Amino acid sequence: MKDHQTISGAVHHDRQHDSAIKHVTGRAEYTDDIAEPYGTLHAYLGVSTVAHANIKGIDLSAVRAAPGVVDVLTADDIPGVNDISPTGKHDEPVFPTEKVEFHGQPMFAVIAETRDAARRAAELAQVDYEVLPHALDPVQAQEAGYPMITDPLKLERGDIEAGRKDAPHRIQAQMTVGGQDHMYLEGHIAFAIPGEDEDVTVHCSTQHPSEAQHMVAHVLGVANNAVTVNVRRMGGGFGGKESQMNLFCAVAAIAAKKHNRPVKIRPDRDQDMTATGKRHDFVIDYDVAFDDAGRIQAVEGGFAARCGYSSDLSGPVTDRALFHADNAYFYPNVLLKSRPMKTNTVSNTAFRGFGGPQGVIAAERMIEEIAYALSKDPLDVRKANFYGEEGRDLTPYHQRVEDNILDRLITELEENSEYRKRREEIIAFNKDSKIIKKGIALTPVKFGISFTATWYNQAGSLIHVYNDGSIHLNHGGTEMGQGLNTKVAQVVADAFQVDFERIKITKTTTEKVPNTSATAASSGSDLNGMAALDAAEQIIARLTKFAAEKYGVSEAEVEFLPNRVRVGSEEIPFDRLVKEAYMARVHLSAAGFYKTPEIHWDRAAGKGQPFFYYAYGASCSEVSVDTLTGEYRVERTDILHDVGRSLNPVLDKGQVEGAFIQGMGWLTTEELWWDGEGRLRTHAPSTYKIPLASDRPRIFNTRLAEWSVNKKRTIKRSKAVGEPPFMLGISVFEALSMAVASTADYKVCPRLDAPATPERVLMAIETLKGQG
Repeated sequence: MKDHQTISGAVHHDRQHDSAIKHVTGRAEYTDDIAEPYGTLHAYLGVSTVAHANIKGIDLSAVRAAPGVVDVLTADDIPGVNDISPTGKHDEPVFPTEKVEFHGQPMFAVIAETRDAARRAAELAQVDYEVLPHALDPVQAQEAGYPMITDPLKLERGDIEAGRKDAPHRIQAQMTVGGQDHMYLEGHIAFAIPGEDEDVTVHCSTQHPSEAQHMVAHVLGVANNAVTVNVRRMGGGFGGKESQMNLFCAVAAIAAKKHNRPVKIRPDRDQDMTATGKRHDFVIDYDVAFDDAGRIQAVEGGFAARCGYSSDLSGPVTDRALFHADNAYFYPNVLLKSRPMKTNTVSNTAFRGFGGPQGVIAAERMIEEIAYALSKDPLDVRKANFYGEEGRDLTPYHQRVEDNILDRLITELEENSEYRKRREEIIAFNKDSKIIKKGIALTPVKFGISFTATWYNQAGSLIHVYNDGSIHLNHGGTEMGQGLNTKVAQVVADAFQVDFERIKITKTTTEKVPNTSATAASSGSDLNGMAALDAAEQIIARLTKFAAEKYGVSEAEVEFLPNRVRVGSEEIPFDRLVKEAYMARVHLSAAGFYKTPEIHWDRAAGKGQPFFYYAYGASCSEVSVDTLTGEYRVERTDILHDVGRSLNPVLDKGQVEGAFIQGMGWLTTEELWWDGEGRLRTHAPSTYKIPLASDRPRIFNTRLAEWSVNKKRTIKRSKAVGEPPFMLGISVFEALSMAVASTADYKVCPRLDAPATPERVLMAIETLKGQG
């Protein structure tokens, strides 16, 4: 019988982020806060000033002669391989040798006594370029005959032509979806400290310590075991620190080993934004056939992406866009193709949702098109196309949707948000209001959880129980503010039935847990929580066996209770039992491991089960638009999101709210803009607008679907929360579309491109005026 006492920080209960107070008081330590040893050098990148050119010559003499400069690193200084491609395509040099392929591409690194000296000297290089034509977006690239940067994907099911033939309606159009900068509070940074022999330790802000380890070893020409990568915490990541940190780690490590001195590299915000990748921009061609009831009969989609000059993670990102081009809807006949295009821009990379949001918004645009074509409420069209009973439960990649809770989720949100009543009121308001127009939309999300690269679905952990009963926890995930360490520690505290405060959460390091996967794909808690539980259960089993033998009872009579252990009729404090076990030479350390079951994927065939389960959500947003200026504000948002049985509800709600705002920013204000010379002009907070506190919905109601329990055996039956709620921001985009459509009596789909900046909204209004 379970004890009625509870432990501090138990799972399924609110628990403050373990570093929350340190965050707000400034006591949380980041890589740049590490005390610099005597003799620390500083690096800064020298970058290309053209978008595409052959390098005819480069004169670095003025750079080397500048005050404080110790060295200048070029490709010739790389002792190993001049490549940091995360997928092994060997198309991403640390420094180029013959050609530059985007404006701002790193060409060399200045090593100096101070960061200011390195930064100033980097501007003194004289480069002789043979300028070549450039292409900046996927359409230009296709017209110029550029290749695809990686192999495209095709997903196909049913018979497209038959579906079109039987459908009375068909719409063909194109949508442009913009990219997004990660805009983490802490920029990229690496701090390398040389050791004896081939050893080097790199402190950095990366979501993927093992990959950084491998890349540093690769460029140094040493084995992985010579490189240690440490990450205590990041000041935000969002995918931007999954592969992009490789460059900075490599530069710092090369310089540190060459000069046998510590080396730190920290670009300023402008260089961080110009030299590192972003969310992929997409140009999406869609062709949807449907019946009089609004039910989709056939979908064909082409997804061309701005990938940049190298492959980076563009293959899996564009794959995932196709995986989510159905969102919550069943397509009886479907053909989807990706076109990951090479462009003369920075190599785009992972970003929260990893291509999924670009697929989801395409699905929602097609729903919107159908609604306006048939003069229907878009929510009714959505409901008519939801995945459902057998026969309407197969995705374009041939995985069955077996855990569908959309009907209940949408119905509950529809009622709680009073969607129908408010929509009628908004239509009446728009009829009488000449200047201000309102819009409302309720949009769903279905998001697959797992890495589509099957081998990444694994995690390790290491737990030590010391002889005083204190616990040391290490796992392969990285903390970037999302609360991963807190959740995993809660899992361990729950397993041992001890208070949260008994557990010491330590930095992520490749010295303790090897071959880890990136903290990405919303898998941090799923993977690392299960790995930590495995380690805890090993130690618990040893303690149980020891207690049973020592006190002469069966193992069934040993039970872990809050901060104590019942052994037969006796209750023993946890720390006393641990001390006794230590004295009896019981092993009190364990390495845990977990791999996601059931998943498999055949990319060539476009078939498989790439996802372990789906997470669901829905949001209802209302907006007001000034038709004279295109300016708008979000009046109210109601969210109902599925996180299964939440490990920590307050942290999960924070993730949902933050993801919504970030998704809203992607679709409204965050515009990336390159000039004709290929220069990124939105390269700082002064020119790139993320949402402010004043941009949040005036009324913001967020709830978790507390009745949801993951049918799959995940950690404590919870569900991932990092990426799925990002797409809830689409409800704002769709609400803006309704407000614009009201100027033409809702008869024409406005076909807004994203981001729907006030300028784009105003232009759409002007286009529609007179069409109503």
